[in-house]
Amino acid sequence: MAKKLEFFYDCSSPWTYLAFTKIEEVATRHSADLVWRPILVGGVFNAVNPSVYESRERPLKIKARYYKKDLQDWAHLYKIKITDMTELVIFPVNSVKAMRGAFVAQEHGKISPYSRKVFETYWGGNRDISKDEVLRDIVRETGIDEAEYFRKIALPEYKEKLKANTDELIERGGFGSPTMFVEGTMFFGNDRLALVEHALVHTH
Repeated sequence: MAKKLEFFYDCSSPWTYLAFTKIEEVATRHSADLVWRPILVGGVFNAVNPSVYESRERPLKIKARYYKKDLQDWAHLYKIKITDMTELVIFPVNSVKAMRGAFVAQEHGKISPYSRKVFETYWGGNRDISKDEVLRDIVRETGIDEAEYFRKIALPEYKEKLKANTDELIERGGFGSPTMFVEGTMFFGNDRLALVEHALVHTH
């Protein structure tokens, strides 16, 4: 029986972008059922991990310098462009509309290309994904009906879907993005993908 690989993610995180670029390959390689779980990572931070905000306000300079290098090392390895946070048009970005939109994309079997386009637009293209005109371009390029998309992301039902996933992650011990579960066992961060693969092979 195929193992379940859940991917809790928010497009506002660069480390999540890295993991996103590999998660489908990992699932395919091990014949796992990949379950996309869009969340709002700010909701997670507010509830259980406020230290993220503290470290942004008072960054440790030597750590921040290495963090910047580390992110670019990973980006080069994965052959993607990730704009340095200090050069972004806005950081952190409000991704709530984009992440609600992931559910609309999912209904059309397009959650992967849609999410990729959101990641690329923000981290690669340095455009503000909280703005409707930017989302409009993403939706158009992904082949989703614009009117349907904007109508649905304003509905209470879609707001609730995002909140439910976010609350579930918190309940299951999550504290950030990306968080992955293999048959219920949690792994956090892009650099844990090797452990995710190991679990897919060895978990019974």
